[in-house]
Amino acid sequence: MKKKLDVLVTGATNQIGQFLLPHLQAAGFTVTAISRHPQLSSAGIIWQQVDLSRPTIPINVFQVLFHLAPLPLLPSLLARLPSDIQLNRIIAFSSTSCFTKAHSPDPKEKTIAVQLTEAETALKSICQTRDIAWTLFRPTLIYGCGIDKNVTFIAQFIRRFGFFPIVGKGLGLRQPVHADDLAVACLQAYFSPTTVNKAYNLSGGQTLSYRNMVKAIYHHLNQKPHIISISLPIFKLITRTLTWMPQYAHLSTAMIARINQDLCFDHTSAYQDFGYNPRTFSDNDIGLKKIINC
Repeated sequence: MKKKLDVLVTGATNQIGQFLLPHLQAAGFTVTAISRHPQLSSAGIIWQQVDLSRPTIPINVFQVLFHLAPLPLLPSLLARLPSDIQLNRIIAFSSTSCFTKAHSPDPKEKTIAVQLTEAETALKSICQTRDIAWTLFRPTLIYGCGIDKNVTFIAQFIRRFGFFPIVGKGLGLRQPVHADDLAVACLQAYFSPTTVNKAYNLSGGQTLSYRNMVKAIYHHLNQKPHIISISLPIFKLITRTLTWMPQYAHLSTAMIARINQDLCFDHTSAYQDFGYNPRTFSDNDIGLKKIINC
């Protein structure tokens, strides 16, 4: 009988991980999953509580790494791995934020973009030195588990206040991508030799304006859309006030200003290389069951 392949999944409790782990089990991998917080091990999944920023990690048997944790943690992690670890394949996630936030007026956002770009460069260099095949994914706006800070945040705001504010007409284009489509892409890329040492932008299967994305969320909540247009100066003032509250701390004036900007990325190369075929946003489950039932 062929020995099962040992794989390591970092950031395993995030949106993508919640879908990837079952797919890896179904594919017959032996999976070690890493989380910062303790998890109950289940059939086929060995959980390890590990802080990736610590000097060492207690896992030394794996050939494949699916890195779902923040990309800036990966280069230092690889640099700390013993040379005798038989790691030969890495599939890791960056973000299209390295492009969309590169010239942001918000210093924190610009720092994020710089850190992602530097981490991508470092990953490629380390993999070349250690002869590790890599594939890098840059997804757009991720949703699907009810834990994201975009789609789920909008849904929670609607449920709480009954309306949703946008800047101007909200015509900036978006391509939300379901976390399960990204999980499937991990396996597709692993089994496709054409993906070795390549980076892909992974957008969703539907392009729609920010306003229409909000309308679709209303539809999933079984509510009639009530969208209010607010001028940018007033919206910035409201945002500065809201960010004092923990549930709105992730908001920024730069984020609000992008509502009318197109944030679109072509995923044709991913379709051609490994059959990437993401679902649409309007007509599928978007992971809001907990919100709908609360």
